[in-house]
Amino acid sequence: MQLLVKRLQKEAILPVRATEESAGLDLCACLEKPVTILPGETARIPTGLALGLQLGTAGFVYPRSGLSTRFGISLANCVGVIDSDYRGEVQVPVVNRSAEAYTIRHGDRIAQLVVAPVFLPEVCETDTLDETERGEGGFGSTGYRNQ
Repeated sequence: MQLLVKRLQKEAILPVRATEESAGLDLCACLEKPVTILPGETARIPTGLALGLQLGTAGFVYPRSGLSTRFGISLANCVGVIDSDYRGEVQVPVVNRSAEAYTIRHGDRIAQLVVAPVFLPEVCETDTLDETERGEGGFGSTGYRNQ
């Protein structure tokens, strides 16, 4: 499988895996000047890239665990979804959940992209659903850990 990537800016950095078996490809900021995100603020950070995802796949943009745990820098939408028919620039909505300002510079790794298969089901309305052991049990219905 190939992931087609188009540089929209010549300075854009192609996605790369940190290790051979990394599920995610690092996405880097493509900035003319640094962007400082104040505590509680969100900034849309461009990557300078567009993707050519194959039909039946989607790109899922996840936070980088190191940024989240060390600096409180995460994604405003928790996980971004890039549809296979989207050809615009990949931009990452970064939120600062810390008490300190955080500056992102050109080339900083800001998120990770995982390409995965997706089902594209036909939606069919019904009046009945099959019975299961869980039934309509919702939040907490399967028990809590530590209790």
